[in-house]
Amino acid sequence: MLTYVIKRVLQSALVLLIVGLVAFSMFRFVGDPIDNLLGQERTDADIARLRVELGLDQPFPVQYYKFLEGAVQGDFGVSYRQGRPVGEILLERAPATLELAAVSGFLAISIGIGLGVFTAIRKDGFLANAIMSISLIGVSLPTFLIGILLIYVFAVELGWLPSFGRGDVVQFGWWSTGLLTASGLKAIVLPAITLGLYQMTLIMRLVRSEMLEVLRQDYVRFARARGLKARTVNFRHALKNTLVPVITVTGLQLGSIIAFAIITETVFQWPGVGLLFINAIQFVDIPVMAAYLMLISVMFVAINLIVDLLYFAIDPRLRTDGKGAH
Repeated sequence: MLTYVIKRVLQSALVLLIVGLVAFSMFRFVGDPIDNLLGQERTDADIARLRVELGLDQPFPVQYYKFLEGAVQGDFGVSYRQGRPVGEILLERAPATLELAAVSGFLAISIGIGLGVFTAIRKDGFLANAIMSISLIGVSLPTFLIGILLIYVFAVELGWLPSFGRGDVVQFGWWSTGLLTASGLKAIVLPAITLGLYQMTLIMRLVRSEMLEVLRQDYVRFARARGLKARTVNFRHALKNTLVPVITVTGLQLGSIIAFAIITETVFQWPGVGLLFINAIQFVDIPVMAAYLMLISVMFVAINLIVDLLYFAIDPRLRTDGKGAH
């Protein structure tokens, strides 16, 4: 077990280094931040001075090394646009994104697993077939279009929910939450549904497929032949074995929720790190862009590592030494 964990941690660290290198390299082609920081009356001396101050006069390997050195210490530099530490800006925006991702993930997992089990058990029912047909919307339509449709129906036509913003928030130190206010709860409904709909339909279809496969196994038929209740067979025997492969996909989808929050935050003008990244691209704010991509990479790698360890713990076949059971 320890060897497996060490191996996965080293692989994760290597992935982070490669992702950071690729991202940092791509930013060199986004544009020149000097053009946005200095006005039209700039001189060559001003340009040279600012390049030295920002470290842009140094070779690329030196810039990347200093970025990694600072990132390990939690220092991502200073934003070119706002002139403030990037870490401070991210701390202000992170609660909004994490809160949105948490609500979206909860909806996707709870509703996705519930509907997946229901449509598998009632596979020939009218309601189950209707749910499967409607789920095609979540799989087929792009996220931004779903968001626009929800805004049009529930914000413009019905006027039930706000179309943008986060609503009123409550501060707990550096953390801000809108889940404790009425306007905050209303504001998060449409973005959470938009962000979690694709993941919910994917999880639902996966659970249904796995559930149908498990229900055809001999041990499930034997459990039914013993006279066990349908609820016991479906949830204690079938669902438990269904969730083993679902854990992997679900974990990766949670990482996707955080990454895809960029689109949702842009549509709903949600003040999170995704919208911050979009604004950073417009102003060629390289420290903010690099910090954002590194944080997303860390989250993806961490979630993937946790999923692998859970899979290793749940499935006893992965704990064999390759010589078979004794």
